[in-house]
Amino acid sequence: MKTARFVMMAMLTAGSTWTLHLLWAEQTGNAPRNSNQEEQSEMTNEKVVMLIEAKIQPEKRAALIEAIGQYVPLVRAEPGVEGFYVTSRKDDPNTLVFYEIYKSQAAQDFHLQQDFTKKFLAMLTSAQAGDRVRTKLVDLAP
Repeated sequence: MKTARFVMMAMLTAGSTWTLHLLWAEQTGNAPRNSNQEEQSEMTNEKVVMLIEAKIQPEKRAALIEAIGQYVPLVRAEPGVEGFYVTSRKDDPNTLVFYEIYKSQAAQDFHLQQDFTKKFLAMLTSAQAGDRVRTKLVDLAP
């Protein structure tokens, strides 16, 4: 009876230790790699980093800035949004610069499907003095 309890406790301890090890490895990025699956996973879950510039008609700037104040907190609360900033160029306050970081393409797609995003983009388009310039960036830090 004591031997059976000892064996059971040893198995539970070993199983718990292994589970904790795997969780720790996953969190720290030290998880064992399966090359094919890992490469596919990283490709489909790669961060999306965007820099977008939009020249705005001066007479529409104030209304757009007010809308930005309501829009940005909603975007930042979305799952998968790691960073979302709307700034203006110091030398040209009518050029807005959006810096956006999404955990994955799926997170950006989710963002673009939101009704408040569609409404804001329609307002931005009507306030623009020209086409937006979109630059897709790549994070170089591991």
